[in-house]
Formats: sequence, structure tokens, C-alpha cells
Amino acid sequence: MAPKRNAAIGFIFITLLIDVIGFGIIIPVMPQLISDLKQVDISTAAKYGSYLTVAYAITQFLFAPVLGSLSDKYGRRPVLLFSLFGFGIDYLFLALAPSYNWLFAGRIIAGITGASFSTAAAYIADISEPKNRAKNFGMIGAAFGIGFIIGPLLGGLLSSFGQRIPFYAAAALALLNWAYGFFVLPESLKKENRREFNWKRANPIGTLLHLRKFASVAGLLLSVLLLYIAAHAVMSNWNYFTIHRFKWNETMVGISLAVVGVLVALVQAGLTRVINPKIGSEKSLYSGLMLYAIGMLLFGIANQSWMMFVFLIPYCLGGIAQPAIQAVMAGKVPPNAQGELQGAITSLMSLAAIIGPLVMNNLFFFFTHSEAPIYLPGAPFFLGSILMGASAIIAYKTLHQTKTVKAV
Repeated sequence: MAPKRNAAIGFIFITLLIDVIGFGIIIPVMPQLISDLKQVDISTAAKYGSYLTVAYAITQFLFAPVLGSLSDKYGRRPVLLFSLFGFGIDYLFLALAPSYNWLFAGRIIAGITGASFSTAAAYIADISEPKNRAKNFGMIGAAFGIGFIIGPLLGGLLSSFGQRIPFYAAAALALLNWAYGFFVLPESLKKENRREFNWKRANPIGTLLHLRKFASVAGLLLSVLLLYIAAHAVMSNWNYFTIHRFKWNETMVGISLAVVGVLVALVQAGLTRVINPKIGSEKSLYSGLMLYAIGMLLFGIANQSWMMFVFLIPYCLGGIAQPAIQAVMAGKVPPNAQGELQGAITSLMSLAAIIGPLVMNNLFFFFTHSEAPIYLPGAPFFLGSILMGASAIIAYKTLHQTKTVKAV
């Protein structure tokens, strides 16, 4: 049984790796594409970039629980394949976009079908024993990290051959990923663990309300939400901040993101496997959130390029928090609700992706445009640091004030 589990984890790891490479390829060139299509500077492009993220996030917020519940009924494999195919179509829209509105269309398509990570997380929950759950969840972060080593570097390189070339490459990788999954990826959810589809549980509000019966999970949802909102100080702002503050080009942005990828992979594939068994998921969670907070504070005060690379160390060490919080939450729900749980977490990610970019990118714009009351480009990082600290406090209080409630 163990060799089959290991093989399945290998399959899902490769699938996610190809997916993240495709996503990472386009990141270095998106700011300039938006700037060219809208004929605006980078500071203003950050604001328009946030609108694209919100378009994606709103549709994913609405559809992720539906796909999560469908995966609980029909299995993870068909839902994952549907998601991967949708990403391929999205990248083609971005590659061919003659206007900013086309970017919106592509992002909406990706939002509707964008359940690859939540379905993969449910897949891992299906095949993981409790003692290995955090370690296996760490493989998601490892795929993300390694993908971000290859993707942004490749995107920066390909951009020298044309601004749209990285988007075509991303489309090809996404469709290759779909083909790989179609022929190789096995189903993980046993028929006896499947449940009927229920519309009341297959919508963002219904999913979250249903999870309230698990006291610790319900409390941790707020902590997760704050974590993901804070993360957009980096996720949605890094390109614009470094291009504006340090005059980085696409290649330099790609290199910096590749460094992030190396550090994330080392933390989630290596350090998580060592730290989590020694100190447990709860302490890993608290420690990781505080390291995130420290890293963001340091980003905010950086005034030279090299500082951003050095300050990535404490920030990326914070990555031990994410597999830990997923492991804690996954351990508190039954096998036939894992897809629903991961769908709820993805809905929170999407909710954060609605709030986060609007707050962080517009905060960046407010403090960097030509008529800003004070020049403070690091403002989004300062806010992110505060939110990470608040997330740690809420997680601690939740896990120490509530008792585990068994699923009814």
C-alpha cells in the first residue's frame, strides 16, 4: 500500500509542478503588458493589475466550493483535469489579448475552472495517514517552490523573444499538464468515501456555514483568511514594488522569484519534514506566522535591492505555517468532507484575493503616485506584517479555547 501512496504523491507533485511553472512564466511580464495595454506607468498598472486578480478571485470564490463538492461525489481526477484544461484556455486568451478587456475574459475562465490546488490538496488528504499528513501537504509547497524556480526564470528569458511568448509557453505547459493527468493520474477517492452533491454545501457561504460545526476549523478559518490577505502584500505587489522602487527589469524579477522558489522548496520539502515531527503542527503554525510577519516588516524598510534577497530568508522560513495549518484542519474533518474542506480553504483564498489586491495594490498606488501625501512604497508590507501577527494570535487563542468537535 505504501508504494502506491508514494507513487500517487509523485503523480500529483509532477502535475502541480507543471501547473506552477506555467503560472510562474507569465509573472515577470504581466506588469509591462498591463502598462502597455492601458498606456500607464507601473504605479498605476499595479491598480489595474489588482482588478484582474479580483476578476479571477470572484469567479473562483463562487465556483471552487462547487468543484470541491463535485470532487467529493465524482472523484478528484475529473475535476482536476477540468481545472487544468481551463488554465490552458486562459493563457491563450492572455497571449492573444489585443486589449485589457481580453485579460479580464481570460481571468474569468481561469477563475471558473481554477480548482487545481484545492483538488490536489483533497487528493493528498485522501491518500495520507494522519502522521504523514503535514509532510505530504508540504509537497504542494515544494511543487510551488520548484515551479517558481523554473517558471519565472523561463518567463524572463522568453520575454526577450517577445512580450507574448511566455503566455504561449504557459498555455502549452498547462495543456501538457492536462494530457499528463489524463493518461497518468489515478483516482484517489474510494467509492465508499464519496457523498452526494448538495447545493447548500456547494456554495461559498454554505460551505463555510457547514464547517462551523467543527469548532477549531471554524475558528482557524479567520486565521487563514488573514494569512492570505496579508500574503498579497507580496503576491500581488512584488513585481510592481521592485520595478518601481529598484528599477528591476523582467529578468531581475524572474531571478528574484526563482530565489523565492528555491527557499520555499527547501523549507516545505525539507525543513517542514524535520520541524513538524519535532515541535508539532501547532507550534509550526505559530512560528511560521511570526516569521512571515518579521519578513514583511523587513521588506517594508528595504532601501536597496540586495536587502530584498536577504529578507527573503525569514519570510520564506514562514512557509512552515501553511502545511501545518492544513494538517491541523484536515485532522478535524472526516474523509468524505476533505474535498469540501479544501474547497472552503480555496474559497477563503479567493475571498482574500478579492480583498488583498484591492487593499495592497491600491495602498501601493496611494503612496507612490505623483501626488502621494507621503512617499511610502513599503506600506503594503507593513500592513501585511500586522495581519500576520494577528493571524498568529487568533490561531493560538482558537486552538487553546476550543475543543475538537466530531463531525455529525
